Amino acid sequence: MEPDPDRRTVHSRAWLPRLALALLLALPAFGTAAQAPPADDATALIQTRVEALGAGGVMLLPEVKLTLNQAVGQFYRQRGFTPAWSQDAQVDALLEALHELSLDGLDPEDYQASKIESGRGALAGPAAQRADFDVQATQSYLLALTHLYRGKVDPRSFDPGRNFDARQLDPKQGLQVALTAVNDNDVAAAFTRARPQHPLYRGLREAMGGLRDVAARGGWAQIPDGPTLKPGLSDPRVPLLRRRLVDGGYLPSDLGADALDSPLYDPQLTAAVSRYQTEQYLTADGAIGPATRAALNVPVQVRIDQLRVNEERARWLLHEVRNRLVVVDIAGYVLHYFDGGAGTASGRGAADTTSAQSQAPDTDGEMPVWSTRVQVGKPYRMTPVFKSAIDEITFNPAWVVPPTIYSKDILPKVRANRGYLAANRLHVFDAQWRELSPQSIDWNKPPPGLRLRQEAGPGGALGRIKISFPNPYAVYLHDTPHPELFDRESRAFSSGCIRVQEPYELAERLFDDPVRWNRAAIDQTVAAGATRTFKLADPVPVLLAYWTVDLHEGNRPAFKPDIYGLDGALLKALNQPPR
Repeated sequence: MEPDPDRRTVHSRAWLPRLALALLLALPAFGTAAQAPPADDATALIQTRVEALGAGGVMLLPEVKLTLNQAVGQFYRQRGFTPAWSQDAQVDALLEALHELSLDGLDPEDYQASKIESGRGALAGPAAQRADFDVQATQSYLLALTHLYRGKVDPRSFDPGRNFDARQLDPKQGLQVALTAVNDNDVAAAFTRARPQHPLYRGLREAMGGLRDVAARGGWAQIPDGPTLKPGLSDPRVPLLRRRLVDGGYLPSDLGADALDSPLYDPQLTAAVSRYQTEQYLTADGAIGPATRAALNVPVQVRIDQLRVNEERARWLLHEVRNRLVVVDIAGYVLHYFDGGAGTASGRGAADTTSAQSQAPDTDGEMPVWSTRVQVGKPYRMTPVFKSAIDEITFNPAWVVPPTIYSKDILPKVRANRGYLAANRLHVFDAQWRELSPQSIDWNKPPPGLRLRQEAGPGGALGRIKISFPNPYAVYLHDTPHPELFDRESRAFSSGCIRVQEPYELAERLFDDPVRWNRAAIDQTVAAGATRTFKLADPVPVLLAYWTVDLHEGNRPAFKPDIYGLDGALLKALNQPPR
């Protein structure tokens, strides 16, 4: 018997709702399976790899606890996880920027330059390889930009005693700069923007390029030992000396062969040697004795490392050089005054660096308008590196002897000569500042809490002017009764404070008030003899910094003695892998 067609239709239709329900129930399973990307879907694979990175990795911004992995995640989320480095031209630009980091004193291999170069074949490979390559390139890109902007080494972790941080970076703003450069196919612009925007930094990079060129040619000539080379003599070592000074930028690079090979120590060579000695903190006698020969023979790679260290310091500090500022260049024995490009109320905005060894042109407030020589702390009593703000000036200051000077310097002299205190106008006080008779004290076993104070007057340790700023080191700027020491090339004589060759001029600039505090008014106040302290209406920032490189004409580098031995530790930290 044939089935009823109507019943068959009804029976078939009865299954439709159940079939639809089964399909609907199956949809979540199909949807989950669809999350596994097809083989050529690099975008989805990038998302998978980024999410697998987690929150660890190299620390980019310690102050906000932002790691490199987190920054990479934010970068790709802003892009919807689309590849950032899918074109050869983009990778070329990134590699060129990474290799140029050698001019910044950074190692391109810290940013995987060789791996990116060798792995760029992934651009023509399967999606998985393209995704891996893209994430690696972005990690290198963001890490390099951050190190250029604020330094590879965290200054606080390197030296916990200093009180300034690395250059501050807004994570959102920094990420936007990085994204825009990639989107605009202008990676070079991001690297340029990340570097300190200061003429000194540009000069350091140019100097580094010159040194690396010399290194690529095998280094500069070494001057053999022998008798002192003096002007007017003929010596077979003279051609080597001449070539060494050409490489250093002290003689023209287009000297002819006859001039280069002449054994005569002629006037042109004498002038070049004298200039070299002056710039390199040597006695400028125009002759090549042991000290000058040793400086000339320092290998170029050592000088490259010294420059690298100072480029890192530049990334730490150059953002501080703005507006009015006093900078004490500790290793250079010089103090610089910046007016921020606005000039001073006294009208002395033009550059005046005649009294300082390190000179620089005025560049819209980015270079000092005035400089003066200083004396700084001995190597075993170092002048500390920190920043503060000058807020008061004292005329005819008394000197409260610091504890270290009391115990290490003065106490042995008192034990040897009971008349030492009176001869140096030193008064003795207890911890409550009650004056005591020196004869009442057993100086072989002095009671704790003793204090010494020298009253103001001729020959006082602080001279006639003291310039103060808050700090925990009891360090300040001051006049000195020993001006003859400013004639020395090396001036590390103090116990940590900074002795200023021209304190009257500095005080006048700090007051910046030509009506009330012109030079005549300062002289009159000093001549009165009374100890008087005046607050500055506007405190002036002061930065005590340590640099062992100067730049001269044509960005020719000069290398200072590392008087405190600080370069080696920073170089070691700079050579460590990013972490």
